[in-house]
Amino acid sequence: MEKTSMIDLKKIATQIRMGIIEGVHAAGAGHPGGSLSIADILAYLYFTEMKVDPKDPKNPDRDRLVLSKGHAAPALYATLALKGYFPVEDLKTLRQADSYLQGHPDMKKTPGVDMTSGSLGQGISAACGMALCGKLDKKDYRVYAIVGDGESEEGQVWEAIMFAAHNKLDNLCIVIDHNGLQIDGAIHEIVSPAPFEEKITAFGCHAITMDAHDFDSIEAAFAEAKTVKGKPTVIVSKSVKGKGISFMENLVKWHGSAPNDEQYAQAMAELNNALAAL
Repeated sequence: MEKTSMIDLKKIATQIRMGIIEGVHAAGAGHPGGSLSIADILAYLYFTEMKVDPKDPKNPDRDRLVLSKGHAAPALYATLALKGYFPVEDLKTLRQADSYLQGHPDMKKTPGVDMTSGSLGQGISAACGMALCGKLDKKDYRVYAIVGDGESEEGQVWEAIMFAAHNKLDNLCIVIDHNGLQIDGAIHEIVSPAPFEEKITAFGCHAITMDAHDFDSIEAAFAEAKTVKGKPTVIVSKSVKGKGISFMENLVKWHGSAPNDEQYAQAMAELNNALAAL
């Protein structure tokens, strides 16, 4: 895929954030906080890193992405819309009864979605299966899975990581969105999965730490991941929940709350200003 400039990536990430706010506000429900924290990662993956084509969404040689933290669907939908899988204006139909943009991703209904997800812990296992199939079929596609740090409290996540290491799935790259907050509060106060890097290494994977909102850091992390042979890579992506919206950042209340009309107007004004500044 042709490399996108850093400025253009910042613009795309800002537009993804705008799509997240549009969708969640229109629905009156959803998960903006953890969607906003992965906007930059999705911008980089879909507009620089991954081999995908919205005109050929089922190409067997395409790269795959599994949003294991499926409640962050507004971010994936906004990204897919900007990439050209479906109209951007459809983001306003999020969670409506007759919409193909459900509250969690559905591979049978939404163009560009590679795996239905939302039941925490299961998406990463599906990604392992995809990567293993790639190995067995001697394909060179890569599989990416985005896992929440709160989600990583699920035992199935670590079982999947063990499976990936045991099967030497070096075509698998797992990203842990480490924003430090989950639905009930700070992860270190609930069931802390830390230290991530040490556990990842002990489980037989290659560990990388990156800044989820710095495209130089993101580029370096994914470039390093592609050089790793014989084992999967797990990237600990240090992020800010609610990134890009001043009144949402680092506040657990925005895990699963939609902005009202006044908050929507403020959020969109901030994002429009950010876009204009680029």
